[in-house]
Amino acid sequence: MKRFWNTVSIAHGESGYSVLLDGRPMHLPGGAVMRVQSEALASAIAQEWQAAGGQKGGEMSFADTPLTRLAGTAQQRIAPDPAPTIEAIARYAESDLLCYRAEAPEALVARQTRAWQPWLDWVALAYDAPLRTGSTIAYVTQPRASVAALRKAVAAVDVPALAALGIAVPALGSVVLGLALAAGRLDAATAHQLGALDELFQAEAWGEDAEAAARRAAIAADIALAERFLQLTRPAGT
Repeated sequence: MKRFWNTVSIAHGESGYSVLLDGRPMHLPGGAVMRVQSEALASAIAQEWQAAGGQKGGEMSFADTPLTRLAGTAQQRIAPDPAPTIEAIARYAESDLLCYRAEAPEALVARQTRAWQPWLDWVALAYDAPLRTGSTIAYVTQPRASVAALRKAVAAVDVPALAALGIAVPALGSVVLGLALAAGRLDAATAHQLGALDELFQAEAWGEDAEAAARRAAIAADIALAERFLQLTRPAGT
């Protein structure tokens, strides 16, 4: 689409912050005015639109406004009924990446244990959710109480955090790493390294593949977006 506005600003009302294009509030595809509760997020969204397309009449796409898309998802798709998103995220507890270990080579086994086990220990203590690990490709059945505890942990986060986890958890293949990111215990770069541990190990051993590297870069960008959204929407003092 072509940029049709000159000025971008934000306004605050009883229902939250809105972003104004030439003084008119931005609307979601369904017609509702987009509103966010965080001034920091509203300012960041305004900056996206200030940069998008350059000058009036310039070309832009919605790929230029990732925070806007995530805020719209939170407001329009998640807030009215969070249950489907909670279920989709919590389902990763049944097949979390960190629970599936290699049988060989020993160097990879040792790296997985060293990098991943501390986070399984953390989730066991933080959420009373110990998870079993396996060293074959066979499915590892997790304790029902642990799966239920992790579902409860996901359900306890607010709508913006659910939107962020909806991107981060599938990208990482791990609800454990996603919850650590949401809790501020992990940064995006470290989380991505943990999620891509096996692939990075193979790249060290056999050389880098351009297509795989591009895919990892895209995944890293998604995780970084989720982290930024979490930071911009995190309540003060948390």
